[in-house]
Amino acid sequence: MDLDAYVSAHRATWERLDTLSRRRRLTGAEADEIIDTYQRVATHLSVIRSSAPDASLVAYLSALLARARGRASGTRVSTWSTFIDFFAISFPAALYRMRWWWLTVMGVCLLAAAVMTWWVLEHPRIESSFASPQEIERLVTNDFESYYSEYEATSFAARVWTNNFWLAAMCIVVGIFGLPVIWMLYTNILNLVVIASIMIRHGRGDLFFGLLLPHGMLELTCLFVAAGVGLRIFWSWVSPGNRTRAAALGEEGRAAIGVALGLVVVLLICGVIEAFVTPSPLPTWARVGIGVTAWLLFMAYVFVAGRRAHESGETGDLAELDRGLTAPTV
Repeated sequence: MDLDAYVSAHRATWERLDTLSRRRRLTGAEADEIIDTYQRVATHLSVIRSSAPDASLVAYLSALLARARGRASGTRVSTWSTFIDFFAISFPAALYRMRWWWLTVMGVCLLAAAVMTWWVLEHPRIESSFASPQEIERLVTNDFESYYSEYEATSFAARVWTNNFWLAAMCIVVGIFGLPVIWMLYTNILNLVVIASIMIRHGRGDLFFGLLLPHGMLELTCLFVAAGVGLRIFWSWVSPGNRTRAAALGEEGRAAIGVALGLVVVLLICGVIEAFVTPSPLPTWARVGIGVTAWLLFMAYVFVAGRRAHESGETGDLAELDRGLTAPTV
């Protein structure tokens, strides 16, 4: 089957169902129409699944039918059920669908950080351009370590959480422009490189990695995810494919909102680890082990639960949380 031709032939029907399912009130004729259109779109989904199972198209039609079904039946969606479905299906499926974007960002940034750190270590004079000898001495002997215990743990967790989510949200919000995302990545990686090179040069590399890794692996991964999602938004209007630029931007923007909502919870976990585990008296191996475990659980969440949801087509609609958690009655 020629999928592009099939989409072109039936797009108007799908858009009509989308329009009807979003109306607050339906006339008698529209109520009959939404049921008839729902049945036709369900047939289209069945044909696509059996003949040309494009994952993103299957996900789109599945979400459209779910919303139309709720609209036509007048049923209300349980808030808890919505959140459970979001974190069990929609959020991991979106992370898996966008995996190559954020995995590429992760790989490039980590490689760049390694090369930059090596360069600074090989050229000691560069260090003095970032900080004075007194500032370097304070960082190495006290400031880096005391940063994690300077504030009361609960307050520090909230502070870290807010700061990290703001950074992730900005990567997504300015993603449409492309370059600001790259600039934010660069400034954050540069800051990491400068501190790493200073600590390593002064024989405190073990302290640096012992304090960074417990929370840093998952925290940086969230930043890479947000940057990857932002760059995907940018690319959606540069190369929209068979969609209009407005449609492509709208679809990716709605998906990005859902990812941002999911990252709120993941970054909260990062904040808790940074405030309660990183400065704790636990041995370094235990603290780092907690960080590695949290990161591995996140990756398993994406590549096991996310892959299963993505390949089954049961990805839901990440923007449903933004549109409201209840379906209005006819």
